Order: sequence, then structure tokens, then C-alpha cells
Amino acid sequence: MADVVVAVYDGVVLLDVAGPVQILHGSGRYRIRFASVDGCPVRTDIGVPLGVDLALGELTGSIDTLLVPGYAHPDGDHAAELFLRLLPDLAGRTRRVASVCTGALLLAEAGLLDGRRATTHWAACADLASRFPRVAVEPDALYVRDGPIVTSAGVTAGIDLALALVEEDHGPDLARSVAKYMVVFLQRPGGQSQFSVREAVATPRRPALRRLLDTIAAEPAANHTLAAMADRAAVSERHLTRLFRREIGLTPGQYVERIRVEAAQALLETSAAGVDSIARSCGFGSDESMRRAFLQVLGTTPTAYRQRFRTSHTNLSKESP
Repeated sequence: MADVVVAVYDGVVLLDVAGPVQILHGSGRYRIRFASVDGCPVRTDIGVPLGVDLALGELTGSIDTLLVPGYAHPDGDHAAELFLRLLPDLAGRTRRVASVCTGALLLAEAGLLDGRRATTHWAACADLASRFPRVAVEPDALYVRDGPIVTSAGVTAGIDLALALVEEDHGPDLARSVAKYMVVFLQRPGGQSQFSVREAVATPRRPALRRLLDTIAAEPAANHTLAAMADRAAVSERHLTRLFRREIGLTPGQYVERIRVEAAQALLETSAAGVDSIARSCGFGSDESMRRAFLQVLGTTPTAYRQRFRTSHTNLSKESP
């Protein structure tokens, strides 16, 4: 069996550990061990104690997969300095390093993501990009593989990551079987763009850009061409594009599209209006252009989105016969 080491520490997010470990264990193909800095049990983010098998420094020889879960406060309670010092040596003896959620910030702090593509929880993507400019952050991805390192988005995305590892190692049939047993998608539709783009990006430093973002969010159907936005911000179109890429991580057009998709999502969930009417009210030229945007951003169609999310709310209120 392939040797998987889960590196844990106080404050580790319980679901970041439990989700992927349950998938890997369910496949029956991995030997899973837990290791902490000192070999002592740790306490998770919700206070549940977690036992370990050994200390990180006691690991010898090669490791197949090193799994680094996330921790609760990426801007405050950082892992111990010794934990970070141990990561590069462990990674050098590991076939594959995988992180879940804000575990990517630990990998970045240890220098393991320099020059690589990576992702993390949508709320920490801007922090990862600003603190570690040598990392090419992909804020929409559920997981990203770059060479021997795989990073995943937040919390339950660790399940997507683990299924991808099982499929990579043992084929789609086993991964599909595990996903079916766990009652999860083998490949769920959409990426992190299903979550609010306003919350996912950092607050712009320039007041003019902040005002522009507020205007787009308040009136998604207004004229938000590049020329119109550049005029409102009193900068050139080229400079506005540079500002968006540097401070938002998206082009102006991508940002406007995401805002319009979010507005349409809210109406599809709560309104009885037709898809064509919602498309026009959110700034899409037609229901077909909204359909293309939904497929691009969410990986699903407006109609499928409405059926899925409106049904999920109404079914919960139904009484059993």
C-alpha cells in the first residue's frame, strides 16, 4: 500500500483532515499515518482531539504522499516555525505533496510553491497572491496540480482532491466507486466561482477602483464596457486592465461577467421570472449569452442551476407522508 502521511498541528481544520482521509481510506489502497511536530496529539479547530502516530522528525525514507490540511486562521495562528522548517525536507522525500484549503499557505511559506500554480480557499486566494507573488494563484479551481504538488480549494474541496488522487493512482472505476459510496460527485460541476467574487478578491487600494467595483455590483446591467469603466475611473483602458489584473486577479470583462452571473444566480434561486427576463435584467444581451457565461463560470446552465438550487430549498420544508 502507498504510504500517506497527514501532517497535523494545533488548529488544523477537522474536515480538511476527515474528508480526504475518508476517501483515501475508502479506496483500500493507502496506508495512512498522522504525524505532528512533537508526536503528541493535536486539537482541531473545533476542539476535537486528534491522535497521531509519530513525530514529523521521525519519518524516514521515502513517502508516497504528504497531505497538509488547512488551519483555522491563515492571518493569525500560523503553524509552528519547526513545522515550516520540516516541510521542505519532507517534500524532498515525497513523490507527491498535497494541500487542502489554507494548507497551501503553509506550502508557500515553506517555499514549495515558488514558480508554481496553486489554489486555496476562495477567501484566502487574495492573501496567497499578495503574500507570495511568485505563486500563480488560480482562484476558481477546485484543485490544481503543478508537477509533484497538488493544492485544493477550501474544506470540502479536499474530497475532490482525494478522489482525483485515487483516480490518478488507480483509475476512474475505483474513484467512481468510492465517490458513489460516499454520495459525492466524482467531478462536481463548477469551481470556486460559485461563491461571491466580491468576497473572494482583496479590497483595492485605489479609491477609484473601489468605487468602480461598487458601481458594477450595484448596477450589473449598466454599461460596463472597458471604455465606459475606464472613463468612470479616469484612467486609460490599458491602465485599468493592469489595475484589475494586479489588484483583483481578473480582467475587467471577467469581473463584470462574474458579477452578472452572481446577480442571475440570486434571481434564479428566488424569482419566478423567466430565464430570458433574468438575462436582460442582469446585463446579458440574451438568454444564450447568459447560458454561455454560466457554463464558463459555473460549469452548468441557468436552467440546471435553477432546478438544483430551488429544489434543494423547497424539499427541506416538505413533510413526510
